[in-house]
Amino acid sequence: MYKVGVVGATGVVGVEMISTLEERNFPVKELHLYASERSTAKKLFYKGRSFPVESLNSETWKDLDLALFSAGATVSREMAPKMAANGTYVVDNSSAWRMEPNVPLVVPEVNPSALKKGSRIISNPNCSTIQMVVVLKPLHDEAIIERVIVATYQAASGAGARAIEDLTEQTHAWVSKKTIPRSKKLPAQIAFNVIPQVDVFLDNRYTKEEMKMVDETRKIMGIKNLRLSATCARVPVFRGHSEAVWIEFKKNMTVNKARKLLLKAPGVVLLDGTDSKPSYPLAVNSSGSGDVFVGRIRKDISTKRGISLWVVSDNLLKGAALNAVQIAELLCKLSYLR
Repeated sequence: MYKVGVVGATGVVGVEMISTLEERNFPVKELHLYASERSTAKKLFYKGRSFPVESLNSETWKDLDLALFSAGATVSREMAPKMAANGTYVVDNSSAWRMEPNVPLVVPEVNPSALKKGSRIISNPNCSTIQMVVVLKPLHDEAIIERVIVATYQAASGAGARAIEDLTEQTHAWVSKKTIPRSKKLPAQIAFNVIPQVDVFLDNRYTKEEMKMVDETRKIMGIKNLRLSATCARVPVFRGHSEAVWIEFKKNMTVNKARKLLLKAPGVVLLDGTDSKPSYPLAVNSSGSGDVFVGRIRKDISTKRGISLWVVSDNLLKGAALNAVQIAELLCKLSYLR
């Protein structure tokens, strides 16, 4: 049994982390919940008990065995090294450590061997990257992926509570035939709209989110020179990211082979019916599920050795909270947590 802390406990991902620890019956001996000063008056529930929210400082976090972070890169850069130096294993959901060479970037179904006993800080990848690599891994093992093109359709919840408020308030205004208010979090109106920007723009005219998918996929899958290009968009969906993915292989990959591989892949649910009874993954159906759903698998008619497919997953669960808890479970399985 372990002393566990959740940092950023009152945020949308932090709340899911607490719920996931409970649902998966993680061996928690003591639970400590941390957030900013303005949230310390709040109380959150775990296994029917009320827990106070504490301010994170040098006294409150001592002697934790495990800390799950979802408080942003600034907090992670400041506090994760201090905790790690004190013997705590930190699983961080921010972008702060993902591309650090000595910090494992882990998706348990894809690269569990990246987890090393001496690595006290472990990074949780970007939500869009996680669901994609879970699908890419079994296909790459079979036929070697050479190129990936991906377009994402990302839910408002991926940008946090204020983005959810933007979508809610703007939708209510539209239905009520009132003036649609400006977005407080997102760069444009999100209700009944598609915004072709997730995160800030970089010098190469890609957004930071798009380059996260490029760099993180290469690191997780161990393919340094993988050719990958992403376009990330925000859509008026509350929960569940969707992705259209085009994959080009070194070896031949048929649709039937891809279906067979994905049918038995860990964490993947195949929804690939066609003809008289079509079935395919939908964002609304992924909400609340820890699985990665894949469908619309077809031959890419633009290249000799390519397939196209559609991937959907709950961005707050497998894309964040669940993957973090699965990393913690892997730490237990490997006997790193004692």
